[in-house]
Amino acid sequence: MTERKVLNKYFPPDFDPKKIPRMHMSRDRQYVIRIMAPFSMQCNTCGEYIYKGKKFNARRETSLNETYLGLRIYRFYIRCPRCVSEVAFKTDPEHCDYICEGGATRTFEAQKIADADDKRLEAEREEEEMSNPMKALENRTKESKREMDILDALEEIKDQNARFSKVEYEDLLTRNREFEDIVAKREEEEEEAMVKAVFGTDSTFVRRIQDDSDEEEEAVAGKRTKNSGGNPTDVLAEKTEPAAKKSKMIGVLVKKKAKDPPAAAPPPVKNSGLSLLGGYEGSSSSDEND
Repeated sequence: MTERKVLNKYFPPDFDPKKIPRMHMSRDRQYVIRIMAPFSMQCNTCGEYIYKGKKFNARRETSLNETYLGLRIYRFYIRCPRCVSEVAFKTDPEHCDYICEGGATRTFEAQKIADADDKRLEAEREEEEMSNPMKALENRTKESKREMDILDALEEIKDQNARFSKVEYEDLLTRNREFEDIVAKREEEEEEAMVKAVFGTDSTFVRRIQDDSDEEEEAVAGKRTKNSGGNPTDVLAEKTEPAAKKSKMIGVLVKKKAKDPPAAAPPPVKNSGLSLLGGYEGSSSSDEND
């Protein structure tokens, strides 16, 4: 085990506390402390606003001959940050607050005024009940009625929460979708009925007049549906087949013309006017010979 050493002050055997001289200090002596402003105030000299929580180097002193239930009351002195004028306030243990004594004016505080008004009304009510028993009975009746109303409202809220806790949200969503479908269907029926009433026909569409381009489109569509069972490229082959046959025939004619020998030139004819008709040149020459 480790030994524990305790360091204490040494008092010699001949120590006598009565021989120690006491410091005689005045009760109203002041101490410099660091505090924050306990409330918002306005300087009376320059009108500067001092907000709650602003830090100051303050002088503190004990208020003489002023206590509350044995508690001391302290006074504080601060200076305005703008004009350096002195502001004094002290503690108020009775109301758990501070009292501004001079140098500044405490700004408007709604909560404090409301609390003071409530206390004043409560005191007036108690005084009235003490002097008028019927008024006291009436006030008690109102209070009991108000409590019963509050209990009824609480019970209603509890019942409502119990009902909502058993709600199935999936069922609600399904019903909502079904209701939307019914509304959409009803709107469609109303639109169809309005169309029938306006146009006086049961058909919901009007056929337009076909022209030549429509007939060509239908013919092409019919060919496509007819050849839909075969190769998809058959339609392209059908389109290119006439052009291929035509080019093939032109090629054969060109080759045949190249193989045939050139025709002999016809003999000169005196009548130049008939030279244009090749068929009549031979007949005219034979007539001349005869």
